Parts: sequence; C-alpha cells; structure tokens
Amino acid sequence: GSRLSSKTVVSDTQLREQRRVEDRARAKAENKRSRNIDKSLKAEKREYKQTHRLLLLGAGESGKSTIVKQMRILHVNGFNAEEKKQKIQDIKNNIKEAIETIVTAMSVLVPPVQLACPANKFRIDYIFNLANQKDFEFTPEFYEHTKTLWQDEGVRACFERSNEYQLIDCAQYFLDRIDTVKQSDYTPTDQDLLRCRVLTSGIFETRFQVDKVNFHMFDVGGQRDERRKWIQCFNDVTAIIFVVASSSYNMVLREDNQTNRLQEALNLFKNIWNNRWLRTISVILFLNKQDLLAEKVLAGKSKIEDYFPEFARYTTPDDATPEQGEDPRVTRAKYFIRDEFLVSLVLLWHQNHHSNPSPCVLNYGIFFKYIFKNTLPFNSARMH
Repeated sequence: GSRLSSKTVVSDTQLREQRRVEDRARAKAENKRSRNIDKSLKAEKREYKQTHRLLLLGAGESGKSTIVKQMRILHVNGFNAEEKKQKIQDIKNNIKEAIETIVTAMSVLVPPVQLACPANKFRIDYIFNLANQKDFEFTPEFYEHTKTLWQDEGVRACFERSNEYQLIDCAQYFLDRIDTVKQSDYTPTDQDLLRCRVLTSGIFETRFQVDKVNFHMFDVGGQRDERRKWIQCFNDVTAIIFVVASSSYNMVLREDNQTNRLQEALNLFKNIWNNRWLRTISVILFLNKQDLLAEKVLAGKSKIEDYFPEFARYTTPDDATPEQGEDPRVTRAKYFIRDEFLVSLVLLWHQNHHSNPSPCVLNYGIFFKYIFKNTLPFNSARMH
C-alpha cells in the first residue's frame, strides 16, 4: 500500500509541475499578446500623432472640393474608370445647368438681353422644356441646340453679366468643349475632373501621403445650411485651410441673392479666427481662383472699387512678388484681397491676443498660400 501512495504523490507533484509549466506558458502568451496589443496601440497612436488632419472650410463655391481632387490626382492614384464614368454624367449635367441658367437669365435681367439671331428662339424653347424632364438623355439634338445658342452673341452678352445671377464657375469651360464631351468615347482629362462642379453636402475624407507624411483632408459643404456640421470636425485638427474664391468680389451668395460673396468670406474668416475652440489650430488662408480674378480684372467690366471702395486708394505693396509676365493690375487686385483678410486679422489680433506673434510659413507644393500658426505672423505673410 505504501508503494501506491508514493506513486500517487509523484503523480501529484508531476501534475502540479505540469500545471505550473502550463500556467507559465499561458502567462507568457498573455504577456506577449498584451505587449503586441500595446505595441500596435502605440504604433496607431504614433501614426495618429504623425498624421496631419486638414479641414477645408470656406463659403459655398470657393473651390474646396477642387483642392481635394487636385490632391487625389497629385498624391493618390487619381480617379478610377468607374469614378471617371460618374464624372462624365456630372460634366454633362454641368453643361445642361449652364445653358439653362444663361437662357433663363436673358429675360430676367434688367435690362433683359435679346438673342442676336431671333431664329434661335425655338432652341431656347427646347432648353426650357428640358427643365421638366426627369430622366434626360443627352441627345445629339441637345448638343446641337446648346452649341448654337452658346455661339449666339446675345447669349454671350448674357453670360458676360453672369455676376448678376447664379451661374456655375465652370460654365464657359464646358460649353467651349461641347464637341469633345458629346463623343461616345469621351474620357475626362484631369483638368475636366478639376473643373467639374457638384454641390458638396456632408463631410468627405481624402487620405494621401506627401514625402512619407500622412495627410487626411476633410471637405465640408460651405453653403450656410451646411456650416453647422463644421463643429463636428474640429476635434484633433492640425490645420484649417480656409479657401476663398478671389474672383467672387462682384458676386452675391446663392443662398440669399444679396450678400457679397467676398464679404461673406471675410466675415466667416473672422468668425473662425475668433472661435475659442480653434485657438490652438493653425489657419491657412488659401486664395483660390486667381485665374478667374485675372480674367475679370483685365476685362475691366466689373471694377473692384465698385464693390470695395477702399480699392481706389490701395497701392501694391513694395514687397509684392508678381507671377512672371503678370499684369500690374492683376498683382494689385491679388494683394488687395490678401490684405483685406490680413488687415481684419491685425485688428482682431490687438483685441484678442497678448503674446507676440510667432511667424510660421508652410508651403504645400504649389498650393497653400499662407499659414498663421495660432498667432498672426503678419511680418512673414507672403505670396508663394
């Protein structure tokens, strides 16, 4: 009997030892798993910290979505075939909306605009009938009527007055390209994709890398009723890119048909600058649509001083750096618009800040014009 009990003791000892080995192995595995989780959490945290979250803000139609598209073309693989196919539909809709808007405005404007060729009247009737059609097919007939109307001097005269009504920015660009867009094998160029206009509603995120640095860019609708969504996006933002349509000095808001668009941008910018939640966030002011501004200034029809009287007394700063071959009138206009924003900030600065401004200028490729690093570097703001 004693031999049996000693065997039992040995077995118990072995079992206990085996359990201890298993427990140690389990604890080791647990530790390893825990370390791996910690490691991946740390890596995620590090990546999160190293990722720049850029929030695009600005009034409606300032060109925010175009900047996102530009980033996709430059730093992501652009647009795939499916997306390009969708964009073709959007581009055709832009042509339809443009011609409908222009011919509708002809009778609404004061004084109204007449067709140069009265025989084109039936073409206008055709366009008016489209407005009621739900599922419209883009027929050769549509393109022919639209192209002929676009060549009519009266329609052109109405287009020249487009600051008196609401017309999409890309109207001329696509109306000039009807013959290309109507082809059955049409594939949009990068420029076509950038020009195409679709109203942004909601919040869109684009991720890209520049020189191994991760960027997440958030595009938020700029129309007045979209702006309540902005506050949701302010968490952990590295920088706000405030986009301004420089060419909008002679235009009114789509939302109320009376507020000057550039004035709205100035007011909005001041509000963002003053927002107590945003004190620690860099704000980049991006003056967009300078090509359209140049066209307007050189055409000489809409004078900036008629909308902003202080322009009459404005002189181009000595340190201005014009683009190569740029007309001095264009340089003056560009710097005036820049300084309208800077002046408002200098005034706000003295009201709200007590420390010294620390200059910080950041240049993302050809894009972002100035950065103000939560304090205002008015000594270093300059055109890039």
